[in-house]
Amino acid sequence: MLLEAIEHRPKMNWAYTVDKETIHLRLRTKKNDVERVFVIGGDKYAWDRTKTEIPMRIFASDELFDYWECEAKPPYRRLKYGFKLESGKETVWMNEDGFHHIELTSSDDFYEIAYINPEDIIKTPEWAKNAVFYQIFPERFANGDPSISPDNVQPWGGKPEVDSFFGGDLEGVRQHLDYIADLGINAIYFTPIFQAPSNHKYDTQDYLKLDPHFGDEATLKHLIEECHGRGIRVLLDAVFNHSGKTFKPFVDVKEKGADSAYADWFHVREFPIDVKDGIPTYETFSFEPNMPKFNTGNPDVKKYLLEAARYWIGEIGFDGWRLDVADEVDHRFWREFQTVVKEANPEAYIVGELWHEATPWLQGDQFDSAMNYPFTYAVRDFVALGKTDAQKFAYSLSKQLARYPLPVSQAAFNLLDSHDTERMLTVADGDKNKLKLAVAIQMTYPGTPCVYYGDEIGIDGGADPDCRKCMEWDEDKQDLDLRDFYKTVIGLRHEYTALRTGHFDILHAEKDGHTLAYRREDEESTLIVALNVSDKAQTLKIDTNGGDSDGATAKAWSVLTAGGVKPSLTSEDRLDAKKGRLTIELPAYGYAVLKAE
Repeated sequence: MLLEAIEHRPKMNWAYTVDKETIHLRLRTKKNDVERVFVIGGDKYAWDRTKTEIPMRIFASDELFDYWECEAKPPYRRLKYGFKLESGKETVWMNEDGFHHIELTSSDDFYEIAYINPEDIIKTPEWAKNAVFYQIFPERFANGDPSISPDNVQPWGGKPEVDSFFGGDLEGVRQHLDYIADLGINAIYFTPIFQAPSNHKYDTQDYLKLDPHFGDEATLKHLIEECHGRGIRVLLDAVFNHSGKTFKPFVDVKEKGADSAYADWFHVREFPIDVKDGIPTYETFSFEPNMPKFNTGNPDVKKYLLEAARYWIGEIGFDGWRLDVADEVDHRFWREFQTVVKEANPEAYIVGELWHEATPWLQGDQFDSAMNYPFTYAVRDFVALGKTDAQKFAYSLSKQLARYPLPVSQAAFNLLDSHDTERMLTVADGDKNKLKLAVAIQMTYPGTPCVYYGDEIGIDGGADPDCRKCMEWDEDKQDLDLRDFYKTVIGLRHEYTALRTGHFDILHAEKDGHTLAYRREDEESTLIVALNVSDKAQTLKIDTNGGDSDGATAKAWSVLTAGGVKPSLTSEDRLDAKKGRLTIELPAYGYAVLKAE
């Protein structure tokens, strides 16, 4: 065994509690290097009476490593544990002190979870795990009340520019809730609606006021009530990293300089506030002079922003927050933020905008989830751009699942595009079959999927502002076949819990090729998702047990949904339960979701 490759820590994604009696333990080993792993565990005060041996299973693999996991239920909420690893005739025991080639007869120096404290349990809202989100950029979704539109409003559907206004508002959203619900959507994510001078509202003027061009507070509350009446949760975007140039404290600092009572609300390097050679003399978001960065270590700043965090959840009724530029704000602020928000609504869902690996924010004390852009770009590279083969894509998915505790992975905010990116259809060069493949993966992979408004009817768009086009409401100009596809795969996700919280196992990932199959399974059902990301028909030979001779195997499989023409199941679809082989023929850019009978 290559001992240098073995990794475990008694915290983070390696050891965590999921309820008052259950601990998940994980271990990393070199790929294909270890045959069996067991956890040796027990209560530190009653070791001899409680000592047990728990087998681990490989739940994910990437290019270099296998990742093992098991579940432990210590009888008294305390667990001391070590590992036993076997490969051929070699057996190694592992504890905090390192590796040993003789059996450990004492629990001294074992890893320890001293007690399952309820406050330390990693909890993510159950409703979020079962949600399918729909992201709405309010200014571009629908103009329901032209009387409140800006004076410089342009005709609906024109080419968007950085500073254009088209009059989208909250009443427009309310008028189209039946459309949203018909898609199968049960959660909406709004980009900011605070008062602000821009069309995107990421340059906040007042954190406690709704922008009047979107409506009034009564309209907003009515909208939320109607959403809740349809079983639709509502998430709001917050910009707590920076304000806008018209934010009154910043205006005061600009006028009075170091003498302003708000001088310490921002990170000012040099007074007076100015821009020199394109660089502001104060910290901003991305050198943007109109977006001065908050000093969230200042008690008054913290008080103001945390009151806004509480107000929109507790008083207005939103169901959670999406947090803009979350990684540029200090962790202490986010811990206090979580406390305030969860006190206002214990089931609030908190999502950070993070474009990278997000472990420090996802330990249960800050965010429930992060915008899963690593997933976004893995899907783009594999499906739309052909930059990676199926094996590398499978490794990427597995690596992502190994990064985070299971409750976090089940609530990961999985998007294919957003107001900040090119639309997926444009990335795929207009190929709707590729878009369908990407969405099929999104709707059958662990996490919380989010559809960007208009993707479902074929709206395309390049980089900002082109990705922020007006929603098309003329059905003659909508791709209705694409919309029906979205309804089908969203409905499938709602129907089968296995697609939301079931086990995920890669069954087939072709090296230097473009065919992929994975299994989603729980106590209620076993599903297989098979995909052909190539321009030629392909035949997949799948071991439905995933190499596990004890795995559950069906004697027959039925096709729940498929892309392209209906895939052909060979005569082997009537399976010998001990063999577990399935052969399926998929057309070019085809996919199928199969159910075990």
